[in-house]
Amino acid sequence: MRKLIIAGLMAATLVPTIASAQNRELRHDRQDIREEQRDVNRAIRNGAPPHVVRDQQRDVREARREYREDWRDYRRGNPNVFRGPAYVGPRGYAYRPIAPGYRFDRLYYDRRYWIDPVRYRLPAAAYGRRWVRYGNDVVLVDVRTGRVVTVYNSFFF
Repeated sequence: MRKLIIAGLMAATLVPTIASAQNRELRHDRQDIREEQRDVNRAIRNGAPPHVVRDQQRDVREARREYREDWRDYRRGNPNVFRGPAYVGPRGYAYRPIAPGYRFDRLYYDRRYWIDPVRYRLPAAAYGRRWVRYGNDVVLVDVRTGRVVTVYNSFFF
């Protein structure tokens, strides 16, 4: 019994440490992306040769790719976070694949469809934009116009 209690206490202290390490890693990757983008802007502003700018842009792409891979690892490791309740759309709802530029009716981005970007490790939405659930997809919508800015298909299981 004593070993079971000790093992439970060890697990309880280890799990938050792993979660904070993942958060730290993702935060570090976002910082790398910002730094690489600053380097590109600085190279363009200072009139660097085209091959230097291309190298800097390649570094930004690699940093973004690494961030996506870390996010996918998080998603694979925590599938229950992405198993939400069944989506119930507004009256007359029928799912259709959408792309950026599509215009939603106001009913589709009502408050009850908003999702928390922090919980799902999504980028923060700018002022006037909200992350919205649409079927199993997650959509960034401009709430003033209803225009779709970004779509993540098959986000929920």
